[in-house]
Order: sequence, then structure tokens, then C-alpha cells
Amino acid sequence: MTVQLDHTIVSARDREESATFMADVLGLPAPVPNGPFLMVETANGVALDFVGSDDDITTQHYAFLVNEPEFDEIFGRILERGLPHWADPGQTRPGEVRRQRDGGRGVYFEDPSGHLLEILTRPEASV
Repeated sequence: MTVQLDHTIVSARDREESATFMADVLGLPAPVPNGPFLMVETANGVALDFVGSDDDITTQHYAFLVNEPEFDEIFGRILERGLPHWADPGQTRPGEVRRQRDGGRGVYFEDPSGHLLEILTRPEASV
């Protein structure tokens, strides 16, 4: 079986602001229009399709597996922007980076709509 995630829809207060934020912070190509969406594509071909919503946003968690140099670059952009960040999803360890048992690192931060984004250098199964 070759089931793969192709895309998911991300609700945002302002689709352009949120899509551009994600692309910029993660170092991904600029968002491109795709019907009513602004699409941000990751390196493995999964697309995040941002759609604007006037309704309350149910925040979601999106985790991105990156290599060590990418982590440093992304984390540098988080720090440059002065974004709050945490070592844990409960946001109880502000300003810290999580150290995984296998030597990997992870950090959480929010996008403009309140979605909790995570970058990590080892797959979740190894945490």
C-alpha cells in the first residue's frame, strides 16, 4: 500500500498572512494560488492549503521534520522575529528547545492564526 498525505486545508484569519508566514519562517517557496486557497508545498510534496475564515479558528498542530542545518536556519528566523517559542506542546517551557533522547531537537511556535507549529530533527517515534 502506498498511502501518502497529499494536502490538508489550514483555516486562517488571513490566508495570505498565514501562508506567507509559514513559507517565510520555514524557508519554503512562496505560496501559490490554488482555487480558493493559497498553497504552501513542503519538500515531500505535501501541500498546506490556506483558506481564509471569518469563523473562530480551531487551532491545529503541524509538525515539520527538518535536518540539523535547517533547524538552525528556521530557529534563527524564529529568534530574529522575536516569536515566542516553547520546548513543549503545552507551552510550559518558554524560550527553550526540546532535546530528544536520540540527540534531536524540537521547538514549538505559533502562526498568526494560533496554530501550533513544530520543527523537529528526528521523527516523532524517536522522541
